Amino acid sequence: MNGTYYQNPTFPTATSNNYQDNIVSVGTDLTMEQSYIENILRLNKGKKVKAYVSYPDSIDWKDSVYTGIIEQAGRDHLIISDPSTGKWYLILMIYLNYVEFEEKINYSI
Repeated sequence: MNGTYYQNPTFPTATSNNYQDNIVSVGTDLTMEQSYIENILRLNKGKKVKAYVSYPDSIDWKDSVYTGIIEQAGRDHLIISDPSTGKWYLILMIYLNYVEFEEKINYSI
């Protein structure tokens, strides 16, 4: 019955890890991908920012702005702390719209 009309799915096989191909060596022990938002945020660790976030499936928390200092940034998250309130925020990158800096941004390595 599965003659020529329906074909079995095939999946491409990678001969190399594409993630590793995009890594550039920075300094002695640091490695960093080129121009990804988490790396730009890491380069600006310690700076005060406003993170504009949208939660599309929420009625109460549709749009929010978090103000604080960049503590850490990962591939899928941003951690900022607000010294005025003592609160720390873990923000998922999928909800992050943009980040506003109050000073010059470090972009290049």
